[in-house]
Amino acid sequence: MKNVLVIAGPSGSGKNAVMRELMQRYSKFDRLVTITTRMMRPGDVDGVDYHFFTQERFDEEMAAGNIPEHRFVPALNTYYGIYKPELDKKIKAGKIVIAAVDIEGARYLKEAYNATTIFIMPESLEQFKGRLRARNPEWSQKEFDERMRITENELRVHAPQYDYRVVNADGALQETVDEVVGILQREGYTL
Repeated sequence: MKNVLVIAGPSGSGKNAVMRELMQRYSKFDRLVTITTRMMRPGDVDGVDYHFFTQERFDEEMAAGNIPEHRFVPALNTYYGIYKPELDKKIKAGKIVIAAVDIEGARYLKEAYNATTIFIMPESLEQFKGRLRARNPEWSQKEFDERMRITENELRVHAPQYDYRVVNADGALQETVDEVVGILQREGYTL
């Protein structure tokens, strides 16, 4: 039985909206909460946004084999990772676990859990630029250009490595989710 799903895509692609819609439509879905060593920000909820670990606890859990996949972001001096005990607990409870992880996390989940990996694509780069600019008016031109560089790299290098690529056009969230549901049914998920 298939019970792990990766939904990925550039920031602003609509991946979180797709995940929310799947969880509203089907009670079997639950989101994987990843871990981080960054400090909590105002509004963050431990266990909902992330599991916030100290560096010491992160190191202990790594040594115990509970963080089988992680990455370090030097610019933020922060670790992020998959917390295996939580993932296994949700699977054991009969959930289909949706993971919003990067390409390394997607590879791990595909190999270790037979996950189906789906990359949510913008309709076009021009449409995506408009969406990103509207969502983040506070960004400087430099920040915006850096986000676009990251996005273009994800589309060119990472997207082809996923099992499926699904376009999320503006105003077409329901159609995007319907396409994802069709993929899951073909892949053998029991919704």
